[in-house]
Amino acid sequence: MSQPLAERMRPKTLDEYIGQRHLVGEGAVLRKMIDAGRISSFILWGSPGVGKTTLAQIIAHRLETPFYTLSAVTSGVKDVRDVIERAQKGGFFRQASPILFIDEIHRFSKSQQDSLLGAVEKGIVTLIGATTENPSFEVIRPLLSRCQLYVLKPLEKDDLLQLLDRAIKTDVELQKRKIVLKETGAMLRYSGGDARKLLNILELVVEAQNGDEEIVVSDELVVSRLQQNPLAYDKDGEMHYDIISAFIKSIRGSDPDAALYWMARMIEGGEDPQFIARRMVISASEDIGLANPNALLLANATFDAVMKIGWPEGRIPLAECAVYLACSPKSNSAYMGIGRALDLVKKTGNQPVPLHLRNAPTKLMKDLGYSDGYKYAHDYPGNFVRQQFMPDTLQHERLWQAQHTPSEEKLYQRMVQCWGERFQQEADPDLHGGM
Repeated sequence: MSQPLAERMRPKTLDEYIGQRHLVGEGAVLRKMIDAGRISSFILWGSPGVGKTTLAQIIAHRLETPFYTLSAVTSGVKDVRDVIERAQKGGFFRQASPILFIDEIHRFSKSQQDSLLGAVEKGIVTLIGATTENPSFEVIRPLLSRCQLYVLKPLEKDDLLQLLDRAIKTDVELQKRKIVLKETGAMLRYSGGDARKLLNILELVVEAQNGDEEIVVSDELVVSRLQQNPLAYDKDGEMHYDIISAFIKSIRGSDPDAALYWMARMIEGGEDPQFIARRMVISASEDIGLANPNALLLANATFDAVMKIGWPEGRIPLAECAVYLACSPKSNSAYMGIGRALDLVKKTGNQPVPLHLRNAPTKLMKDLGYSDGYKYAHDYPGNFVRQQFMPDTLQHERLWQAQHTPSEEKLYQRMVQCWGERFQQEADPDLHGGM
């Protein structure tokens, strides 16, 4: 059985490697280390299909050192220790440390990551980790501090076109076919900068045609082939983003039926349940917000529940949360407020903190007037007293504009009671964002 096209086209050398010129181009940081024959441990962070695994294999081949591979999905602490033990036994006969490549290292538990620390620190193995998630959240700090971090970018249009051209001209199977690239827009959109996905799409289109006829690849042909393919839902491609967009907009638009439908599409397509739960936490803050603060609590509890009970039962709390969010009243006042605040900061720069709001832990600071005049709210009736909290030049700016849902109306009326005219003034209607 023939290998998939993406595997047949996997580069063997840096000269064949497409993309990531900021890391492996002439004079780039990784290229210099590779050419010098010595590399330190590092983690490659990037979306799927941008060349993380391929780059690790090329480095190992170039340095002629043993190359061990572990998948964080299927490997445990015992597997890690076995590899380290093998590396130690063979380490007396070579100069360069063996390379241990761990795919999806963000899925390793803390104990699994802890088991790597000693071997990495002593140089028993050179660790190359690959992750699609932000390592600062998913990789323990001691291990992250022992590794360089390199960010791989999605392949650019020119990179993808070069890959298509090379595949058609050099692949042993595709060379046998008459392939004409009339249009490439749909292929590039669906690939989303992912080389593996791009080659999979090309292979799907080619294999659907009769062997002797000329294959004219057009956008229409690509779209029709992907729609006929039952695996067309792609967890990292354009359809992935289209469907999650439809899901969130259905929640925002208060349509629980549509929210459940788009969620079912994601579930059937093999979407990561954590991704769905994470997006609902965001929606609970962005779209529902102060109109129903309990939505954020439920969304966060849903995320925890999915993590604890796994699949397929996790679909139940996901569905419960989706319906609740869709049926909740909506307000984006907090979302709009932080947007206005960030814009204001960018326009006005680092405004000084008023002296009365500054701490005064030293005598010098007290002598300079730090904290002088600050009024402690709890010393006043209703635990409130009017004073200035914004910088002097911005004290009349309004950033939070209430949207008068029943729950948020209570907050607004309290602000009117506290601040009077400042909150009674009508806001710019252009700032209400769909109120």
